[in-house]
Amino acid sequence: MMKSEIRDGMKINWDAPIAMRDGVVLRADVFRPLKDGQYPVILSHGPYAKGLDFKQGYKSQWARLVKAVPQMLEGSTNQYQNWELVDPEKWVPDGYVCVRVDSRGAGRSPGLLDSWSPEEAADFHECIEWAGTQPWSNGKVGINGISYYAMNQWQVGATQPPHLAALCIWEGSSDYYRELCRHGGILCDFLGDWYNRQVLSVQNGLGERGARNPVTGETIAGPQTLTEDELINNRVDVGQKALDHALLNDYYKPRIADFSKISVPLLSAANWGGQGLHPRGNFEGYLRAASSQKWLEVHGDTHFTHFYSDYGVALQKKFFGHFLKGENTGWDQQPRVNLNVRRPGEKFQLRAEHEWPLARTQWTPYYLQWESSHLSTAEPQKEGVLPYETMGDGLTFMSAPMTQELEITGPVAAKLWLSSDSTDADVFVVLRVFDPQGKEVVFIGSNDPRTPVGLGWLRASQRKLDPQKSFDYRPWHTHDESWPLEPGVPVSLDVEIWPTSIVVPLGYRIGFTLRGKDYEFDGTDAGVAHAPYPMKGVGPFTHTHPQDRPSSIFGGKNTLHFAKTKMPYVLLPIIPAK
Repeated sequence: MMKSEIRDGMKINWDAPIAMRDGVVLRADVFRPLKDGQYPVILSHGPYAKGLDFKQGYKSQWARLVKAVPQMLEGSTNQYQNWELVDPEKWVPDGYVCVRVDSRGAGRSPGLLDSWSPEEAADFHECIEWAGTQPWSNGKVGINGISYYAMNQWQVGATQPPHLAALCIWEGSSDYYRELCRHGGILCDFLGDWYNRQVLSVQNGLGERGARNPVTGETIAGPQTLTEDELINNRVDVGQKALDHALLNDYYKPRIADFSKISVPLLSAANWGGQGLHPRGNFEGYLRAASSQKWLEVHGDTHFTHFYSDYGVALQKKFFGHFLKGENTGWDQQPRVNLNVRRPGEKFQLRAEHEWPLARTQWTPYYLQWESSHLSTAEPQKEGVLPYETMGDGLTFMSAPMTQELEITGPVAAKLWLSSDSTDADVFVVLRVFDPQGKEVVFIGSNDPRTPVGLGWLRASQRKLDPQKSFDYRPWHTHDESWPLEPGVPVSLDVEIWPTSIVVPLGYRIGFTLRGKDYEFDGTDAGVAHAPYPMKGVGPFTHTHPQDRPSSIFGGKNTLHFAKTKMPYVLLPIIPAK
C-alpha cells in the first residue's frame, strides 16, 4: 500500500504503484516539493532496493565517499541516501521530483528478476511514461544514476519513450557482452559475484530475512517472505548464463542497445580508472548514439566520488536545468567533450575538446624490442621469439626515460603475433607508467585504489575482426565464432586497450606488459574495512573461472613472435602540446 507523508521539506509517497502491461505492479518512492505544481522528474529504475540505506548497505563505500567528498553531508540529513542515486534533499529544493523505482523482482517490486533483459527495459519505458503523465510532472523526465542506473539508460533510450527528455549516464557500460560479461571473450568473475552480493541480497520475497528501511521501518525486499525455492524460481542466474554462452549470440544481442535509436540529449560521464566495466561504454555509447545533442565528460577518482562532489552535482544540474526546465544554465556553451586530463599523483587538469578521439592525435606505434625488452618507436630489425609462462609475470617492455613531457590520451591498441602450446590463449595486456625510481605509478580507480594506466584482454580464438567497425586504434571483435589455434603456430592478434589519459612527466618511463592472467600491482590487498572483494589492482574484475579457463588450455606457455613485417607494437594516442 502506498503511504504519504511530509518530511524534511518534501512530500513523499512511499511505494507508489506503477502497473505494467502484464499486470505486475512495480513500486516507487516519490519525493516532491511542498508547493503544488508541475515539476521535471529525475527518475531511476534498478535492482538495488530503493529502501536500502546507503550508510548501512554500503558501509565501506560510504566511509570512502564521506572522506573524499565531505561537502555532501552539508544541507542534507542523509536519511534518504541511496546507493548510486541522487540525494532527494539536494534536488527537490531546486524544483525537481525524484522518483526511485524498484525494478521487477527486486526490492519492493514483485516478478521475475532478469537483469538488463528486454522485459526490464520495457518496464523502464513504462515507468518513464507513468512519471511523465502524473499531475505533479511537467512532462519532462530525465534519468540519472551511476553504473546499473546508467547502463540501463542506453537500453531504455533506444525504446524512445515520448516523455524522456534527457539522459545523464554516469559511468555505465553500454555493451553487455564486451564490457560486462566477457572481456575480449574471457569470462569476467564480476557478474556472478555482483549478482549474488548486491542483487540477491535484496531480491523481492526476502521479506523478514532482508533489511529494513530505517525511515519507514518497512522490509526493503517486499512484505512477503518466500522460500528459497520460490526465490530461485523467481530469478534468472545471469552469472551462469554468461558462463554458458561463450560467444555473442541471441542471448546477449537483445541486451545491447540499438544506439541508432537513441535520439534524446545525453551526457556521458566516464572514469579513466574504471578498468573492467565503466570507461569503454561511456566512450562507445557517446560515439554511437544518434543524438545530435550529446556530450562527453571524463574524470578520475572512485566510482562514486564525482557523482556526489560539488563538481559533479553542478554539472548534472547544469545539464538537467537546461533540458528539463528550459533555464539559462550556460549549457549552450558547454564543450562537447570535457576531459580531466590525468597526471601522476592524482592531479587532473580540466580541458575542453571538440571531439573524441582528439583530431590532433598522433597515432604512434611503440615497438616491443625482443632483444632488450625495450619499448621504442624504432622498428626491430632482427627476428626472434619470446616465450612466457601464462601463470607467471609475463613479459614487460620499458621505454627510455622521457626527455620531455608526453601526453597519452585516447583509445590504445596492441598488435601482437602469438602462439600457444595448446589450442587457445588468453591475452592480458597492461599499459603502465614508472617513475624515475622504477616504481609503478597507479591511480585511484572506480573500483580499486591502485589501477594501472590501461588494460586490455583478448581470447586468441576470438580474434576475428569486424572490418566495418574496426580502427587501427580500436579493433572491434565480432565474438561470433571460435577460431582454435594450432599449437606452436603464431596468429595475428589485435588487442583493444580501453581509453585512457596520462601525461608522462620528464624522467618517467612507459611500460607495456603481456601476461596470461590478471594484472596485480604487488600481490597485496589494498581493500579497506567492509570491502566486499580484494583490491589488488583490478578490483572485482578478475578472470579466473576454471570452467571458462581450464588450466589444460590456458595454464601452459605462450610465445610472442617477431618477424619481418610482423613486429609487435602498442599504438599510442600521442597528443602534441598546444
